[in-house]
Formats: sequence, C-alpha cells, structure tokens
Amino acid sequence: MGFKAVAPPNKSLKLFLMQEVFMFRKIFFISISILLLLAAASCAPKHVKMPSFPDADINKHLAELANVSALDAVLSLEYEKGNTLMNGDASLTISENHIDLKVYYLGFLAGYIKENNGVITASQKMDKNKSFLLVEGLKNSLLWWQIKDYSIEHNSDFYKLENYNRKIFLDRKTLLPSQQIIELYNGDELRISYDTPARVEEGKETSGFSHLALWYQSDMRITLNNHLLKIKIKSYSFRQE
Repeated sequence: MGFKAVAPPNKSLKLFLMQEVFMFRKIFFISISILLLLAAASCAPKHVKMPSFPDADINKHLAELANVSALDAVLSLEYEKGNTLMNGDASLTISENHIDLKVYYLGFLAGYIKENNGVITASQKMDKNKSFLLVEGLKNSLLWWQIKDYSIEHNSDFYKLENYNRKIFLDRKTLLPSQQIIELYNGDELRISYDTPARVEEGKETSGFSHLALWYQSDMRITLNNHLLKIKIKSYSFRQE
C-alpha cells in the first residue's frame, strides 16, 4: 500500500499563515508592554497634592525624624558624566553608617556598592567622584535631617539649616527639603535639588510617626563637578530606632 503524495501549500496559504504569525507576535509584544507599564505604575509612589503644615514646629519635626534608624527604597537611577549615560533600577537600604545599593538592568543584577562604617566595597572599580556621589550623595540627600551642629534661620518661605560646610533649605509650609549644598574639603560643592512630594504607601507606615513625617521628596538631582545622578523613588519606607 503506497503513500499518497501531498501537494505543498500554495502561495496564498503561505501568505495567510505568515500574516497570522505576524499578528500573534504583535499582540504578544503589545500585551507584554502593557503588563510592564502596569507593573511600573503599581510601583510608583502616589503623587498626590501635599497638605500644608504652616504651624508645624521645625524642631519637633527634626526630633521626630531623628528616630528613623534606616530607610528602605526602590529607586530608578540615571547617572551622567559628559557623554556617558547609565541607568537602571535599584534597591537600597541606608542608615547613618551603612549603605547597601544593588543596581539592576533588565531585571538582572548589574552591580552593587556597599558602605559599612566608612569602608566601601563595590562590584566594579569606580572613580572617587562617582563613589562619593553614590555613597555620600545618597546618604545626605535621603537622610538630610542627620546634619550635625547646625543653626536655623528662616524667612517667610524657607527654613535654612546650616553648619560649617552644609546648607539645607526647607519649604516652610511642608518642611520638605528643596535644595542642599555641601562644601567639600577641596572646595568642590555637592549640590542636591528636590522635587515631587509623595507619601509613604498605605501599609508601609511606621507606627508612632506623625502624618507630616510620612511625606518625602521622590525626585532628586545630585551634582558634583561634571557628574550628575538623577533619582526617582518608586517605593519608600523607614524603620524606627
């Protein structure tokens, strides 16, 4: 008993099959893109209009923040130096004497930098400006209230916290930082600017803290010479001593 020969598909059938495969791929990639956008939106902090606290006591607020022992955050980072641009997502745990920063690209660990009581380790060698920007820049921008031996001045718009090498400007109505300037031992300046108030997400609040203490700035720009680090906070929580 012989086998019956089957004729190859004609050109119109081949074209139809190719169109079906193309449409399937298009729908698949559109679906993946939508899922990624939804995931990113779910991680982003809720940017709602921040209430005003014109009668808040600045000293009481700083004393309350001094009880924060560590911050945990999910960040989007963008680093620029001249024509060099690098970006990625990151997880961060930070306290006064400790930093653990892990940077991811396309979901994979791309590098890390850690600091423990002044000792810095990193997954790759980096110049001192970049290292300083990541370690001291992150520490001073996020834990800004840990400034030491400062005086307070104010006008109708801002409070200014100042010591021998550091100035922090706080919006008088919100008590959130808007700008910070740190003078380094060699005369260079580390500059930090802040924007976009956000609130700690529901379920991540630390009990015992006031409503005011749950607000933070979610966008930061840190500059040192020709180095620029842009930070966007996607998730933020803190722990108490």
